[in-house]
Amino acid sequence: MQEAGSTRKQIMLMLKTDGPMTVSEIAQKLGVTEMAVRRHVGTLERDGLVRSKLLRQSMGRPTSQYYLTEKSEDHFPKSYSSFTLEILEELEDSSGTGMIDRLFRSREKRLTEQHRAMFESGDLREKVKKLAELQDSKGYMVEWEELPDGRFRLVEYNCPIARVANRYNQACQCEINWFRNLLDADVERTECKANGGRNCVYDIRPRKSS
Repeated sequence: MQEAGSTRKQIMLMLKTDGPMTVSEIAQKLGVTEMAVRRHVGTLERDGLVRSKLLRQSMGRPTSQYYLTEKSEDHFPKSYSSFTLEILEELEDSSGTGMIDRLFRSREKRLTEQHRAMFESGDLREKVKKLAELQDSKGYMVEWEELPDGRFRLVEYNCPIARVANRYNQACQCEINWFRNLLDADVERTECKANGGRNCVYDIRPRKSS
């Protein structure tokens, strides 16, 4: 199974670097049978990662040529963080740090509004679980646990925006603020990757009534 997955990745990489190819061309480059290639391409097509178009030739019957879809882009490395940093640095140079603060406050508000409906019901435990699942789906590699004293600990082992957070601490503040808003709870960050910690760790407890 792992070998099949590896072959499909090779096919996707070839289509990425060489452009559209026929089954025959792929088989020749990989050194495998056309039947094997058709099986792998069929799986990729089923998953929406490749599509085919009819290639008319001067001699012989038309043949199918395969190319990558937009969905396949998610399977290749991206330098979004570098691009984002460049934009933020240009904004800071031209408009000052106040503009950066306003941008992250706007992001905090947008994230809160975007996910608010998910957190309107349920107790704190259910909300922490939803938050963990939400962040995990974004690539933060999250684990959470309920502690004996009623607190919750949420750990993010990965930070997809680490390079941005290392340069702009507003990103970290934005995150903890929308956590507080959605959970309607007291949230404290006890460890932070951007400040040299191994992970981002959050201590969550019911909000104290005033």
